[in-house]
Amino acid sequence: MSTRESPEGPVRTAGGALGPRPRICLHDHLDGGVRPATVLDLAREAGHELPASDAESLGRWFRDSANSGSLVRYLETFEHTVAVMQTAEALRRVAREYTQTCVADGIVHAEVRWAPEQHVAGGLTLDAAVDAVQQGLAEGVEEVRAAGGHLSVVQILCAMRHLERSTEIAELVVRRVRGEDALVGGAAGAAAEQLTPQELPTATSPGRVPGEPEPGAVVAFDLAGPEAGFPASAHREALDLLAAHRIPVTLHAGEADGAASMADALLVGRALRLGHGVRLLDEDPEGTSPLAAWIRDRQVALEVCPCSNLQTGASSAWGEGIAEHPVTRLLRGGFAVTISPDNRLMSDTSVGHELEQLRTRAGWSDADVVAVQRNAARAAFVPREYQLWLEEQVTGERV
Repeated sequence: MSTRESPEGPVRTAGGALGPRPRICLHDHLDGGVRPATVLDLAREAGHELPASDAESLGRWFRDSANSGSLVRYLETFEHTVAVMQTAEALRRVAREYTQTCVADGIVHAEVRWAPEQHVAGGLTLDAAVDAVQQGLAEGVEEVRAAGGHLSVVQILCAMRHLERSTEIAELVVRRVRGEDALVGGAAGAAAEQLTPQELPTATSPGRVPGEPEPGAVVAFDLAGPEAGFPASAHREALDLLAAHRIPVTLHAGEADGAASMADALLVGRALRLGHGVRLLDEDPEGTSPLAAWIRDRQVALEVCPCSNLQTGASSAWGEGIAEHPVTRLLRGGFAVTISPDNRLMSDTSVGHELEQLRTRAGWSDADVVAVQRNAARAAFVPREYQLWLEEQVTGERV
């Protein structure tokens, strides 16, 4: 084991990952994890006015603004991060630094999400924006490899549920996952595609793990933004297209809206994972409804972000602290709970911090931590052989 310094403190090299312990992160917003100092630098370059002039004060402003108990107010903090991420170089820098943040958090696999449609005000095309993020992620992953560690990072592209570009973003995802010609031939072409052997976009260079995805590759689709009043079913065309091409989907649901939103995400969106899902038990505490049984018995992964949920009020029906958060009830009830930070900047958090809070305030054991990491490995949007490798890394058990 060796130790080196990172901008966020000592980082150990152990078990093939750089960080305190190999972990998996499934729900992480790129524009919610920018470093305050980077926001300042990029704002100066873009001529964007910020509410604070130094990194410490700016970080405090983001945290205080996010601690409002309102998802709508919480989302307003993104106006500043999005505003400074409108050029290819800015996106590339933020993506590269995201990998460094993952290293400091002990992450072995991360799935970072963002909405390309929000980053074209400066003249970038959607593809150019995605290319910039992929380049930054790939550069960061290569730096980790050069240092003797292991990190895989892939992209989940979001469409904003209150806007009208979801089909365009779904088409972007299909092209990035299935190739530029995937949309030729419409539904018939998509059906034929499922019967044709394909080369999966996995890394094959020496030293890589079997099934490991290409650094920064696009792997899935999400709907983000205001949930209440903007159901997944309003984006049926986009979701049907993704289903036709067998593209994995995870949808924000059960955060700012209740069980009906989750049911909609599963029925119309064919979601394989649910972003947050913490309101599932609000009106069904024992988890006996058909919806709860389906999510539990099918092991539909819940991407729970406890600190963020407390800030936005998503878990307020259960109390005001981590100890009362329904994540523990969900885990004890057999649901496929995973733990993620959501927005590292706004919540001043990390996967490690979330798990430590659950240990110290909610009474989680080592077995609980291993369980949620196992769930994350099994729910990752990567080939099965790489899921199994990840499971071994985060549990220490032979699979």
